[in-house]
Amino acid sequence: MTKPLEEELARLKGLVTGMGELTGVQLQAAIGSTEGPDSKLADNVIQREPEANRMMHEIDNLVIRVLALRQPWAIDLREVLSALRIAIELERICDHVEDLAQRVITLRAACVEPVHSLVNLGRFAMKMVNDAMHAYTQRDTLEAQQVWSRDAELDAMYTAFFRERLTYMLEDPGRISANTQMLFMARAIERIGDRATNIAEIVRYLVGGTPVEEERPKADATKSLLLSTASSQ
Repeated sequence: MTKPLEEELARLKGLVTGMGELTGVQLQAAIGSTEGPDSKLADNVIQREPEANRMMHEIDNLVIRVLALRQPWAIDLREVLSALRIAIELERICDHVEDLAQRVITLRAACVEPVHSLVNLGRFAMKMVNDAMHAYTQRDTLEAQQVWSRDAELDAMYTAFFRERLTYMLEDPGRISANTQMLFMARAIERIGDRATNIAEIVRYLVGGTPVEEERPKADATKSLLLSTASSQ
């Protein structure tokens, strides 16, 4: 590895790590906003969202420069491609986080408190993201595997939440609007977990050199749950 390439790879890793830290802060603020009495944290999330776009743009430019000028190969090429793919996942997580914050503001305006089970779901996904990024910085395939395996547990929690909210909506049609907002929030959190799992797969590819071919464990039964609920009416 040449010195300029080594320096640029280190910078690239630093940028992706920094973007991961921003994502973690944003996610923590969004989940925190579901527990507090006001919407200030949610407002801050929305205001900071453009930072993720700027960081993504900087990473894009650096990747193009490295590929064009340094022509990396083998592990160096995996380093570049993995950094780009992880940054894309982080940007999408930030989009989901912004959606969460906007929906929190909507609930607060209607004087509705997000339920505790939604907060628990968010905390679980947040840990998945943080652990996936720690696995990236440490090149820890065991931790990445653990994140990957927890995706099914998050799916099961999401399915349970979906069932819970459907039951409340059937029992109290007057709260359909608020519960629908929370279902959208739960879906965003479930997608955040999927993104964390994607990052874990990328880390395993980065370190091991081969794509993950195992079928990802899934436990999202919301589609069949919706059908069974509808057929019982």
